[in-house]
Parts: sequence; structure tokens; C-alpha cells
Amino acid sequence: MQAKPLTSTAKADSAAQRLLFFKRLQTLTNKIHATNAVDQIMLDLSADICDLFDCDRLTIYVVSPDGASLISKVKKGLHTFKDIRLPISDQSIAGYVAMHKEVLCINDVYDEAELLAISPHLHFQKAIDQRTGYRTKEMLVAPIIDADKAELLGAIQFINSRHGLAFTSIAQEGVRELCETLAIAFTQKNKPAPIPPSKFNGLVSDGVLSVPEFELAISSARQKQLDLEDVLIDEFQVAPAQIGRALARFFGVPYDALQHDRVTDVELVKKLKRQYVEENNWLPISEDKNGMTILAVDPEQVKTTRVVNLIFPGARLHYKVTTKREFKLTVDQFFGQTGDTASVGELLSGMEDDEDDSHANATEVSAAVDNELVKLLNKIIVDAYQQGASDIHIEPRPGKEKTLIRFRKDGSLSPYIEIPASYRSALLARIKIMCDLDISERRKPQDGKIKFKKYGPLDIELRVATIPSSGGMEDVVMRILAAGEPIPLDKLGVLPHNLERLKNVVEKPYGIFFVCGPTGSGKTTTLHSVLSYLNRPETKIWTAEDPVEITQKGLRQVQVNRKAGMDFATVMRAFLRADPDIIMVGEMRDKETVSIGLEASLTGHLVFATLHTNSAPESIIRLLDMGMDPFNFADALLGILAQRLAKRLCGNCKVAYHPSTVELQSLLKEYCAELQATNEFQRDAEAGERQVLKKWTEAYADDKGQFTLYRPQGCDKCGNGYKGRVGLHELMVGTDPVKKLIQEHGRVSELFTAALEDGMLTLKMDGIEKVLSGVTDMKQVRVVCIK
Repeated sequence: MQAKPLTSTAKADSAAQRLLFFKRLQTLTNKIHATNAVDQIMLDLSADICDLFDCDRLTIYVVSPDGASLISKVKKGLHTFKDIRLPISDQSIAGYVAMHKEVLCINDVYDEAELLAISPHLHFQKAIDQRTGYRTKEMLVAPIIDADKAELLGAIQFINSRHGLAFTSIAQEGVRELCETLAIAFTQKNKPAPIPPSKFNGLVSDGVLSVPEFELAISSARQKQLDLEDVLIDEFQVAPAQIGRALARFFGVPYDALQHDRVTDVELVKKLKRQYVEENNWLPISEDKNGMTILAVDPEQVKTTRVVNLIFPGARLHYKVTTKREFKLTVDQFFGQTGDTASVGELLSGMEDDEDDSHANATEVSAAVDNELVKLLNKIIVDAYQQGASDIHIEPRPGKEKTLIRFRKDGSLSPYIEIPASYRSALLARIKIMCDLDISERRKPQDGKIKFKKYGPLDIELRVATIPSSGGMEDVVMRILAAGEPIPLDKLGVLPHNLERLKNVVEKPYGIFFVCGPTGSGKTTTLHSVLSYLNRPETKIWTAEDPVEITQKGLRQVQVNRKAGMDFATVMRAFLRADPDIIMVGEMRDKETVSIGLEASLTGHLVFATLHTNSAPESIIRLLDMGMDPFNFADALLGILAQRLAKRLCGNCKVAYHPSTVELQSLLKEYCAELQATNEFQRDAEAGERQVLKKWTEAYADDKGQFTLYRPQGCDKCGNGYKGRVGLHELMVGTDPVKKLIQEHGRVSELFTAALEDGMLTLKMDGIEKVLSGVTDMKQVRVVCIK
């Protein structure tokens, strides 16, 4: 179909557009000639070029030194900071343009027929689109050629016109003129602009950033009035450790990375205020026989001022450098994160420095209530909560040795700070005052609670235990009981196989269900997840807990108070008169409580309870030993869930690898060793192993049958490769074979075998499956599943 001729008005409009375009192009040409270097063109004028050609994205390529490929010099609009390298060949659009030295204007790069019409070998490189989610369509690409030598210098590529149509004939004409201007600039200004002197220059020499990227970061920081370090980390994804190595090279001192488990010596900062440290960016972090180590953001400046020598006269000083972000976090470690500007040193200096702490009478302690010790203890508690600690351990030592404070995080203890010996009595007395204990009693253990909302900024409760230790000391352990919401049952980390069986069991209208495991294994958390699953408006749920840690709407929760005569047995008797549907008992450790729970389960109530036992089959024997009637118990039992908590691999830094055949066979042997007592394995162990491997392959392997495991590495977020914990579960359901063995007083091994044949996974088997799914590693599974 023949195109209609343009009207006089349309011709006038087209001429006006062309005139405006080339007028703007001339302005741009003048700017290019006025620049001092090619890199400056790239950085400062790429947005102007995009606006002129009315496109979304722009890439300018230069020929590599070997002349075989194109390398991107600027990528305006692309969400990537790595260089793009394309061979000069028909394999890519820009490569084709460079090879044949001709302009290409393509309507849709995904249209294979359009590309085949140009060259049978031409393809669009879709990798960037796939990585960023961007859809490339229109493309205008032109070669940059030295007219005198007919030598290829590079190429310019425009992507997606903003009006959604193919690039105009004006743009195609203009790109040729622009390439002539760029060719002149390339030949006359072929020396790149020198990198401005900077402490971050090592990032370029280490290959972390290219010169254009580094200058783009400087330009971005200048335009946005941000710190260059923040721009490098946030916009260019440069790791703090990479910046730290560049700083170490520039200043000639070691780099000190952030240490989450650093032991902070509060005596080092007694002479310093937090505000001063934050303003001057230096901090003493350790002192030993070799001297004192000073951490600084700019060690040279700190050395020049000699202020450290004045504050610490005679000290042999060693300097280390760190990034501003890591320095701030280190300051938080020394001074706390409460926002209180007073330093730990100031808090300690406000207390009497009495070396003789053998006495601590009530008058002295009352005076201590209003002094800096209150702030110090509050800071310790707040820091523990903010770091995700479950317990605070205060460990005084005899004589003039310092008192060590440690936090338990993810099941492991790590040092926090050391406090001078002269303050230990006042500190312990302050804790006793907060939980209303007898401050004069130092020979007997005491238990109490702190409602921290009365003393500090957090609405948490702490369970406190004081224990006399050798040398006339008293240790204190404080368990943080942070009020929280229940975890949904589906998010609890229970394997699908166990989750289905667990839901079937707990949905029964009556019976008794136990969760067992050692202290701190997450039993109460699991029970609250089950209660949340069952919590409906038509259901009445009573709970007896000591203490109430997790609260839920719809539950009637009772705090056990033994001093007031409200023990578990008393509370449960009251529950039976209060028309319950479901009863949850925080702990069953005596015959009376278990008997009442069993009675309730036989009279139409659903009862949940926790036990301190090692495994599900052992729990049955323990309960029978308490004097439970085996027939009543067998009738009432719904199931027993044994639980442990293993450390979870940090999702940020865990390293994937494919296990060798030897490692996989070792895992298989360890898994199947738990199944040796079952009839299937006694008949044919090899067939049983093959069946297990087949199930693993279906559930955890890729299409090629290859497994992927993970090992810990360690990063800024976790420190040691692990962050958080995952539950390992052993669910024994009260099936008919199990109930028959209970009635017959069967041995643990018989109960164990019956449960395995009914589909129970042991703790170790559950753990191995979580290793295969990449949640944890075998080392952590063995730690918690040792027999």
C-alpha cells in the first residue's frame, strides 16, 4: 500500500521538528567539545543525550584494547554496575553494528523475523532483561568511527523510545552526526580523566569498581549531598569489607572489621563521652601487654592532633581503621543503643570506687538506686534485648578480678562487657532491689522477676535467679521474657510429613498431647502455635503458665504463683470447674498435676502440656513411672512431640555446594541407622536404604538428581555463619500398636520401633532432612541430637 503524501502542514511540522532537534544537537556538540575527557562526557552528558533522542536507556561502548570486543563505558538507566562486554560479531546487535560499521534501527528486538532479515546469525542478548525484569523493544545503534583512519572506536546504543514507536528518521540522521562528534572527542581526549585523590582509590585498583563507576559515585554523592561511603554501599553495593581494605591501604594501618562478639572493656572508655567519640571518630577498643589499640575512621588525623596521647599518657598506641558505618556500630557496642548520650564509663565513674566490696548494707544500696548504676544496668538489659539475647549471665569473680557479663544468643553464650570488681556488690544489690529480693541474703539461692517497664524503655519481663558461688560471690542469670505473638503453625518449621500428622492429632475433641524437650527448646512456643491453630470463637481455652510469655486474644491465661498457693495442680482443678474445651499446662513434673491432666482428658477435654524428657518414647515410660494407670493413659494419649532447636544457617552468607557421593552415603547411613529396628530394615537393609534415597531425590534433588547442601561462612549480619534457630521434631502418635504397648508396660525400644513403623521421624532424621533442604548443617544437628 502506497503511503499518502504529506500535507503542507505536516511537512512544515516535520521541518520544524528537524530544525529543533539539530539545534539541540548542536548545543550538545558544543558541550562535548568543551569537556576535558571522554569519561566526563560519559558522566555528565548521558542524561542530555537520552533526552535529545527521547529514549529510556543509553549505552556507549568502546573497543577493547585487543580490538575483539566492545566494552560499555556508561550505562544510563541500567540497574547494574558491572561492565558489559560484547564480541564484535553477528552474535549481538551492537557487535553486528561494530563489525559492519552501519546504523541499525530495529522496531522489536524480540522479533526473530526482523533480526533474521538483517543477518541469519543475529541475536538479541536477553540476559540483562532477564536479570532486571526490563523489556527491551525499540533499538537504535550506530558505530563511532575515526573518519581519518576509518578505524572503529566504539558504538552508541539507544533503547526504547519514550513514545513507544520506532526511532524516527530524524533520530537516525542525528545519531550519525552525534557519532562524528564523539569520534572527534574520542581521538582528541583519549586519556581518561585522572581519578581524584581519594582514600577509596583502592576500590579501583582492586577491580571492585571501574573508573567511570567510581566517578559516577563521586558525582552522585556530590549531587545528593551524601557521604561517598554511603553512596558506595547503598547504590553501588560495595561491601564494607572492600571499603575497609581500601582504607587500610590508603592509611597504612590494619583494617578492623565489625566484631559482633567483641568483649568490650568499659574501663577503656571511662574518660570519654559518647558525644565526643562520635564527633571525633576514634575509640580505644582494646589494651594488652603490647599497648592500646585505637580504632579510627581517619587514623592520620587522630595521630596529628595527638589528643589520644594527652588522654592516655604513656600508652603505646596502635591504630586500626574502619568504615564509618562499622565505627558507629562499634560505638553502640561500647556505649549501648538506648540513645542515652552518657557513656558506660561515665555511668561507672559516678559510682564509688570502693575496692573493698565485702560488705553491701542496705544504706549503701539505697544510695545506689539514684546513681549511675541504674542507667548502667538498664543499658545492659536493653542491649541484650536488642541483640536478640535470651539470657543475661552476670559472673562475679573473687578478689580484684573483673565481673564478666555474657549474653546467650541462639543458644550460645558470647561475652558482652567486663565490669570492675569494685562495682559487683552494688550491681547485684540493684538487681535484687528491682525484683524485690532480700539484699542481705547472700548464702541461699533466690528467684524473682523484674517488670522492666517500671525502670526502662522496654515492656519486657525478666526472670531472675541468684546462685551463691565460690569465694563468697553470687551469680545472677536473667531470662528475658519478651511478650510476643504466636508463630503460625505452618511457619513453625515442621516438615510437611509431620505437619499433616500433627494437625490430625491436635484436632481431636479430647485427649492429652505432650511436647517434650530440655529447657529452652521452644516447647511453649510450639504449644502456643498449636493453640493459635485451634483458637476459634466457639472454643474456651484456659492456660496455666509460669510465666505467661506469649499472649493471644481469645485465651484465658493464668500466671502460676507458688508463693500465693497457685501451683499448677491448684490452677488445673479450678479450670475443670470453669467449663473449658482446651487446657494448656505449662509444665507437668509431679504426679498430682499429671493425674489431674489425665482425668481432664478422659472427661471430654483436650489437654496440652510440656515435659522435660529427651525423646517421645522415653516420655511414656517417665509418665508411667509417676504412677499413671497404663489403661487410662493409653486411652487418653493423642501423641508426644519431642523438640530441639538447632542453629539455622545465615541466609545472607551460606555457601552452596554439591555433596560428594561419600558425604551423601554418610548422611544416608546415619539416617538409616535410626531405622535398623524396623521390620523393613531387618528384612533387607539395602532395599530400605534405596527407598530412602529415592524419597530424598524426589523431595530435595534437582532435575539431574543432584543435591545442594550449604556450609556456614560468616558475614556482618551473623558473625559466625549462623543466625536464628530451627526446630527439630520427633512426633510419636498414639496409634493402636503404641497404645497396646503402653497397656503392656512395653520397653522404650519396643515403643521406639512401633513409632518408627507408624511413620515417626526421629530428631536426627528430621534434622538430616532439614540439612538436605538447606536450613542447617549436620554439625548443628549432631550437637542437639547426641545420645
